[in-house]
Amino acid sequence: MTTTVTAEPRWLSEEEQRAWRAYMASAQLVSDALDRQLQRDAGMPHAYYTLLVWLSETPERRMRMTELAERSKITRSRLSHAISRLEQNGWVRRENCPSDRRGQLAVLTDEGFAALAAAAPGHVEAVRSAIFDRLSPEQIQQLGEIHRVIAAGLQPKTGAGAAVDLPWLR
Repeated sequence: MTTTVTAEPRWLSEEEQRAWRAYMASAQLVSDALDRQLQRDAGMPHAYYTLLVWLSETPERRMRMTELAERSKITRSRLSHAISRLEQNGWVRRENCPSDRRGQLAVLTDEGFAALAAAAPGHVEAVRSAIFDRLSPEQIQQLGEIHRVIAAGLQPKTGAGAAVDLPWLR
């Protein structure tokens, strides 16, 4: 058996390590706080709220299930389970895709749009309280710039090698 010699890992500096750990802690704490708020006030997890938002922002409030899974960064199996739960609430329905017999569309119902509209004020207040009320205008601008750079560098590529269009990065 041969042993391959690899270059020394590029370890994080002390400052990079502090920044990384602060990011990880804040991301988890914000996620937990938003999930608790939505569960308490709207009876839905943050992941379901996000699915409803995606659907509300599309033409005719409908999207192919595969695209919804990609945008939400969840597996098709997890999405199917989430859509089933949202269907039970009457917030989403599935339709066959007219252009592809194998495909399905998730469609936000009027009831789902109303649930989203009712949940949105409390959610935006929780986001404001968790993040933006703690930052100066300059820090908010920096936060946006930093996360756009990171997201742009990690965004998936199409089969042709072009970056997938993510409108929130504009």
